[in-house]
Amino acid sequence: MRMKLFETLRLKFERPDWSLNPEFGLMDTILNEHPYLIELAEDDVLQGSKRSDFGRQDMPSVEQIVRAAIYKEMKGLDYRELEYAQSDSRICEQFVKLDNRQPFSFQMFQKYISKISEDTLQKVLVQLNKIAIGEGLEDIKKLRQDSTVVETNIHYPTNNSLVWDCIKESHRLLTHLAGEVNKLDYRDYTKNAKKTFFKINTTKSGDKRIDLFRKQLTTFTKCINQVSNAVKKKSGYNSVAPALISSLEDLLPLMKQVYDMTQRREINGEIVPNDKKIFSIYELHTDIIVKGSREVQFGHKINISSGKSNLILSCEIVSGNPKDTSLYQSTIDRILTEYGRVPRDVSTDGGYASKLNAEYAQSKGIVNIVFNKIVGSLKNITSSKNMETRLKKWRSGIEAVISNLKRGYNIFRCNWKGEPHFRQKVLWSVIAYNIRVMTAIVLTKL
Repeated sequence: MRMKLFETLRLKFERPDWSLNPEFGLMDTILNEHPYLIELAEDDVLQGSKRSDFGRQDMPSVEQIVRAAIYKEMKGLDYRELEYAQSDSRICEQFVKLDNRQPFSFQMFQKYISKISEDTLQKVLVQLNKIAIGEGLEDIKKLRQDSTVVETNIHYPTNNSLVWDCIKESHRLLTHLAGEVNKLDYRDYTKNAKKTFFKINTTKSGDKRIDLFRKQLTTFTKCINQVSNAVKKKSGYNSVAPALISSLEDLLPLMKQVYDMTQRREINGEIVPNDKKIFSIYELHTDIIVKGSREVQFGHKINISSGKSNLILSCEIVSGNPKDTSLYQSTIDRILTEYGRVPRDVSTDGGYASKLNAEYAQSKGIVNIVFNKIVGSLKNITSSKNMETRLKKWRSGIEAVISNLKRGYNIFRCNWKGEPHFRQKVLWSVIAYNIRVMTAIVLTKL
């Protein structure tokens, strides 16, 4: 099996198009030899519908969709750039297998690529890693893990900015609704609200700031009442603009929650618990992530583990802000379940350190268990002091893996909207990173 892959690549790299684009040469070979990778996405893309072999075939095949998604992530393109690349790039045309057909539109690719779910992408990641293991590129004898944060695409949340967002969004939706419904009674409060918003931003004095917030909340109350009245009268609109009505219904409880947060904090001086807050009315899934004395971030914690080859073996997108100690055992379980192999060595930083975690790893048959920093009576479990030192040094390489992932695929901040798409984007980036790492290893062996 190993010789077949390498021999196929040698022949393919004799052609200049593939030799100048080795990542796509490797993936083209893998997808041709392992078609089940494409079949994993079939249910998501088709969602139970059946393709007809008759008539004009305007929809891309599942294989073309998967290949286009890989090309897009490897090149760091948006969907419009992907559409253009089909005509501009010979390697794109060959890799996506257009076969002299007209390029597909960016809307078409966006529609179907976004259907590929997080669960499917996790399976693709595991199967791709199993291929690497089968080819001798990774052996899972050593495991290291660390966590990082990928931000959601929001501005820094303050009570003032959230109130202003609600006022703007309510006016936008009511304006659109007025274009669909006759005699919709509403007023525009954005002009005065915007002035107050900027005044609050530039006011440091406590009493003046409180007075400005009281004024803004008075305006905000009027906006809430307008939205509430529009929602109450929805039955009189004869199902006109149901999407706008639904958006207003979804916005109303958020406006009330933002009002309550702001009233309690800015007027009453209370400390509002994080679980009672929202950080964006557009990306509701956003979590607040606090790691020690570092700057607060807003997004999701990503727990990553890699092996000796620098391939990312597991990627868990975590909800909330759990401690790293709570992620240690689940990562080991994922590796054992998905790959059926027990690592000999596991090394992490001090955030994962606990006696329970060390005992759990030992119970699973792991020989060398190292935490970079330990406190109290906890001790690293290793066969020798030299092994402990080597594993501590090796663990630091996970920082480079995370840096390469985030810098190479620009996921310091995710600009895909909604939690499902956020998770998909992170996993597509991890898959693209692994393809690059696999290619680098393969090229050294050719």
